[in-house]
Amino acid sequence: MASAPFSAAFSAPSYGFRRAGTNGNSPFPTSLWSPAALRVPSSVRSSLGSCNSAFLVNGLSSSSLPSSSRLSFSSRSSGVYARAATEKTLYDFSVKDIDRNDVSLSKFKGKVLLIVNVASKCGLTTSNYKELSHVYEKYKTQGFEILAFPCNQFGGQEPGSNPEIKQFACTRFKAEFPIFDKVDVNGPGTAPVYQFLKSSAGGFLGELVKWNFEKFLVDKNGKVVERYPPTTSPFQIEKDIQKLLAA
Repeated sequence: MASAPFSAAFSAPSYGFRRAGTNGNSPFPTSLWSPAALRVPSSVRSSLGSCNSAFLVNGLSSSSLPSSSRLSFSSRSSGVYARAATEKTLYDFSVKDIDRNDVSLSKFKGKVLLIVNVASKCGLTTSNYKELSHVYEKYKTQGFEILAFPCNQFGGQEPGSNPEIKQFACTRFKAEFPIFDKVDVNGPGTAPVYQFLKSSAGGFLGELVKWNFEKFLVDKNGKVVERYPPTTSPFQIEKDIQKLLAA
């Protein structure tokens, strides 16, 4: 199957996201990663900061922007960045862990977080779980956490019960990072925490999580600063993690 067309990196200084390279073997349809080449008229560009704008939902063709604005969007110069309209932080939300105990995400205040929707039967499962475990082990004593949310919305690739998911992750991959209750990340049943994540980092990926193992990087203040497609290796995110830990 053709690889997903992630060849360029796009980032914003605040509340941005990155489009990173694929490993060449995309386990999901290429069409999922074909953003609409939308030309936005000048009358609409002034509203691009909105999370519901055409830019954030459908994507924007770089050819429709001045050359000085292509590939990099500055929150100061153009106002083009995604942010939660209510200025909430991740700490305002509570979730249930894999054992269905209530957990306030405020317990992670002051830590750098990588939030991932995981699945047990995906082509990306083995590489992601192994690399996530390696990255977690390397940085957990420095104030870093990985929050894993099982989701069965992509190809039915997380069909198991919570106990089965827990056994799979902790036994096969020795995962020590927190794993939470199975959630929906798209659609009418979207978990509130994922509504927040997506509204904070829309951009070219739009309002939808596209597949298993999409990743959101959250800073020490509970704000989303980067969003990565599923094909981004956790190892590729290390430099961003290091920068936030040092901040």
